Amino acid sequence: MIQWMHALSKSWVATLLMGGLTLSFVVWGIADVFTSGLTGSSVATVGGTDIGQQEFQRAYRNFLRNQGQQMGTEITPDMAQKMGLGQVTLQQMISRTALNNEAQKLGLTVSDAAVAQNVRAMAPFRGTLGQFDRRVFVQAIGAAGYSEEQFLEEIRRDMTREQLTAAVEGNFVVPPTYAQALFQYINEKRAADFVVLSPEQAGDVPVPSDAYLTAYVKLHPDRYSTPEYRDADYAAITPADVMAGITVTDAQLSQAYDAQKSTYVVAEKRDVQQIEFKTQGEAAAASAQIKAGMTFEELAKRRGQTEAQISLGTLAQDELPDAERAKAIFALPLNQVSEPIKTGFGGFALARVTKITAGSSKTLADVKGELSKTLMTQLAGAKLVDAVNAYTDARSGGAEMKDAAKKAGMKVSHLAGVDVTGMAKDGAHADIPLDPEFLPAVFKGEVGEDTDPFATKLGGYYTIHVNGVTPPKLKPLDQVRAQALADWNTEQRGKLLATKAQALALQAAKDKSLDGIAKSLKVPVQHSPALSRNTNDIMFSAAMVTKLFNAPAGGVDFGPQGSSGNYVIARITGIAHPALNPRDQGFQGGVMRFS
Repeated sequence: MIQWMHALSKSWVATLLMGGLTLSFVVWGIADVFTSGLTGSSVATVGGTDIGQQEFQRAYRNFLRNQGQQMGTEITPDMAQKMGLGQVTLQQMISRTALNNEAQKLGLTVSDAAVAQNVRAMAPFRGTLGQFDRRVFVQAIGAAGYSEEQFLEEIRRDMTREQLTAAVEGNFVVPPTYAQALFQYINEKRAADFVVLSPEQAGDVPVPSDAYLTAYVKLHPDRYSTPEYRDADYAAITPADVMAGITVTDAQLSQAYDAQKSTYVVAEKRDVQQIEFKTQGEAAAASAQIKAGMTFEELAKRRGQTEAQISLGTLAQDELPDAERAKAIFALPLNQVSEPIKTGFGGFALARVTKITAGSSKTLADVKGELSKTLMTQLAGAKLVDAVNAYTDARSGGAEMKDAAKKAGMKVSHLAGVDVTGMAKDGAHADIPLDPEFLPAVFKGEVGEDTDPFATKLGGYYTIHVNGVTPPKLKPLDQVRAQALADWNTEQRGKLLATKAQALALQAAKDKSLDGIAKSLKVPVQHSPALSRNTNDIMFSAAMVTKLFNAPAGGVDFGPQGSSGNYVIARITGIAHPALNPRDQGFQGGVMRFS
């Protein structure tokens, strides 16, 4: 909502500025702004204004949805909790409420007309014609949990807050010492010694009983269940089904060639420069100067003309203003200056060609094969549309799929059971159309209903009737024992390895060295390259790097090494901060850009 704050939150001075803004409000008299605590139906109180639980839940749901869209994935409650998104939402609401309170004290407000104009200009509320659509508006705010009155009031508050934050933005200056500290924090480099602990070093994994393994399988139905299967009938027609009955006539080919002749016959074009003279004598004198060694550019310059002024552009012969001049120019060799040419306006000119783009010409015979294929595809497309319309009319009239398809020239097929990957229940590949858009449509269809006929990018048309769905079913242990046992061993070995890595990290911290644990593991101590806060590679994951940058000098920590199954135990051996001159123009520009 507060676009300025959102923009700052992406910058390297974000944390500093947000903190500074809060401090500014406290200094200006917004005391007791952050009086947290759950009282009655509120989740926090800001300067005497309550933030209600319902209001918070709505903001939280919308925030999760927006974050999920940006990340390209659905954020689960567990993910949201680990990411602290609830606290982020609350802090945003506290900031907005504090600004609302201050705006109210200052008597700031926004008119109904301004609110309406703002809402009507919002892209999400536009219909198919690109204009504000009330139906779209009502649906959108309803999906976000707002009534119309609530939404318009929120927009009014938002616009009011922007008046206030604009004033803050204009007067806020980042203290250079604070900015320098943050700059050094972000650009800090670290080095570490580390050892790698492999899964083989985890120790023996206990063998689970059948009862335990059965319980394990039940805990992970997504891994050990049969897929969903669908039984469906479908009618189809493709370009290949109608091509045999299509004949392209010579008249059709000739007509199509003439319609696209500009594509097949391209005239030669030339980049032309021209200097004009009032009389033939002036032109002849200038021509003599050229022959004596003067350049065309120098001649133009002496006459007070720039390169742009003497350029006629890139032209075909029939695009020049008169035939005589066109003939002379298109007879010129490249970069040679012409003799004086009479222009159509009673004057004379010297011309030069600086570039020649050759023309090309393809006869009907040259493109007959290509053009015939294009026409056949177009005619086939028209036949397919006619067939689909005939099918739809017959189906609407009460005909069964089989009868309607027969009347329209479409083929009807049956799928006895297929999963989302195209496999049948017996594990073989199901006999389905080799069209990537077909199978997803089968799994989007409603049971007992026909899908609307749809075209695919490959040119085929389909309509699908889903007869039934066989839901996923947990497989018996005998069928999944090997997979379940392997998964169990991997999971347990990972837990044992994590426990061992933790114990070894504690020992290394006590020893103030990795040498002892490396010797016991019979592995070498390795040395990292310089690490930055955004390092994320095969050896050090982003999570592990975060741990290392939170550790003190000489500190030891551990963590998984990506998806390899290994664990890394690392000890900080060096911390370096970049030397920075506060007078550096780049640094000062960064400060001023966000001040």
